[in-house]
Amino acid sequence: MSDLKDLEARLNEALDRIAAAARGASPDMDARLAEERQAKSDLEARVAVLKDRQDGRIADLEKRDRDHVASLEALESALERLRAAHADLSQEAAALRAAATEGAADAELINRALVAEVEALRAERAAEAAEVAAILGALKPALEKGA
Repeated sequence: MSDLKDLEARLNEALDRIAAAARGASPDMDARLAEERQAKSDLEARVAVLKDRQDGRIADLEKRDRDHVASLEALESALERLRAAHADLSQEAAALRAAATEGAADAELINRALVAEVEALRAERAAEAAEVAAILGALKPALEKGA
């Protein structure tokens, strides 16, 4: 029984020392806790700023990507129109050559050949304009960055 009383006394003394240490360390711990809370708040603010900046950059990149896709689609459309116009021009030129070799220069054939040639020139111009727009769209970010 005396061992039990000794153990109880030792335990009470240890608890008293722990309580005294906790009371003595409390102001220091409160200050450290306040510093840590402030540091956490500062870091959260920095993370929010970085997230906003990244979101803005992502939005800019997505817009540039959409612009490039649209420019490439316009270029592809113009090139397809150019291919079709050249095919028509080739057919009309072949028909005109055949008529010329037979000695029968048909005014309708000449007219269709000229219309096909004009359309080919328009399609070529549109393809060149779309190509220039695609190139300018690709160069614009680099030019703006340098300015």
